[in-house]
Amino acid sequence: MTSKKLKRSDRLLSVLDEYHETMVIMHNNPDPDAIAAGWALFLLVNQRLRKPVRLVGRGPILRAENLQFIKLLQPPIELVDEISLDAHTATVLVDCSPASVNHLLGGQIAPVAVIDHHESKDDGFRIPFRDMRPKATASASITAEYMREQRLEPAPQIATALLYAIRTEMIGARKALSRLDHSALRWLSSFAEYDVLSEIENPPLPRYYYEELLLGLDSALVYSDSAVCFLPRITAAEIVGELADLLIRCDGLQCVLCGSRVGDDLLLSSRSKGDERTALALLNQVLRGLGHFGGHLHRAGGKICVPKSGMDSDELEHELRTRWLDACGSSIRRGQRLVGRKEIARRL
Repeated sequence: MTSKKLKRSDRLLSVLDEYHETMVIMHNNPDPDAIAAGWALFLLVNQRLRKPVRLVGRGPILRAENLQFIKLLQPPIELVDEISLDAHTATVLVDCSPASVNHLLGGQIAPVAVIDHHESKDDGFRIPFRDMRPKATASASITAEYMREQRLEPAPQIATALLYAIRTEMIGARKALSRLDHSALRWLSSFAEYDVLSEIENPPLPRYYYEELLLGLDSALVYSDSAVCFLPRITAAEIVGELADLLIRCDGLQCVLCGSRVGDDLLLSSRSKGDERTALALLNQVLRGLGHFGGHLHRAGGKICVPKSGMDSDELEHELRTRWLDACGSSIRRGQRLVGRKEIARRL
């Protein structure tokens, strides 16, 4: 007589139950998907195993929507610079791969479990529990399934968080929703607070945001069907990704790279349309030997530590621009302004 196959959530809880406590680790600068998925795991351990659990990440949360998300929903996250581990603590990576360096384990220590929806190469680690589903739009869809399997009815806050996470990942994925995603969206919609969701999606913005947005539009240069936009040092770090989101919507553009210096780091965001040149593949070529990157096929980001690059900001921007145009297959080296100053002056 064969035994009934265990659900994924049962197998995860069985692995974690061997430890005294659990640490759920999000990627650096955690986004709504990492936070919501990690929060669901936090609740799973807390309510089913009744053992201590922490939800941790590193680095600031940047986008205005993400800050509003934290303010209104109050997930139990801890942002720390480092962690201390022992043999009694289970580590669970969520929304990132073991081989990547953009999390507190740094790609050097094997976690006890990993839950992720990104495409990932073989990391060489022996990990007791893996649930990596690249066909899923969001890690939140995976952990929402765990909650359903364990018959945990979500409170409005976590339901809203999971629903918002899936919605934001839908923008970056540019692919059809999986059956898992559809199921999660239907289930969560019965518990989520849509007035709170609206407040998260339309957060208040400071005046300097618009100053830097204007500067970014003025700095954008177009090279055939690709664009490059480098801003000087900025206050609103999220403007880099939001400019990329805005520019890729421009008719005729297929690939966009935006960047700006924040402290010692040069932050980069890339966007793409179509399947021939994806944002992720382009960043792979651009940042080889210079920095780290990650994300989705058509919506990716990266970071370079400027002092470690051996170049000053101007030299680094020139190198990145050259690499980007080479990766895009563009022979054009003199860009045209996206917003022509003379054209604007004629309209005034």
